[in-house]
Amino acid sequence: MSKQHLVLILTEPTEGNEDEFNDYYENLHLDEVLETTNLNSAQRFKLVGQAGEDCPLPYLAVYETEADSAEEVISNLNETRSQRQQSDALNRRTGRVWVFEATGPKHSK
Repeated sequence: MSKQHLVLILTEPTEGNEDEFNDYYENLHLDEVLETTNLNSAQRFKLVGQAGEDCPLPYLAVYETEADSAEEVISNLNETRSQRQQSDALNRRTGRVWVFEATGPKHSK
């Protein structure tokens, strides 16, 4: 049975390529990810404050999806990578991916 998952991806640009990185990610990459995977929504964020342990990278992409497991989500991302344009402005060496499974219903105001 499919469960709700959040996919959190921390990234950073390669040195000197922040403008190109932001343009690529916002105007191409997010839409390509949605077109080529089973992910349903995407939104980016930039770190602007923190408390406690330092966040390792300044940019966050949050995706929502329904899947049977985290392994299915990660496998789908990896298997479809060749269908998306890649940019040298994205530091692939330092990027990180986490998949979280919902443990209860969404609360709203």
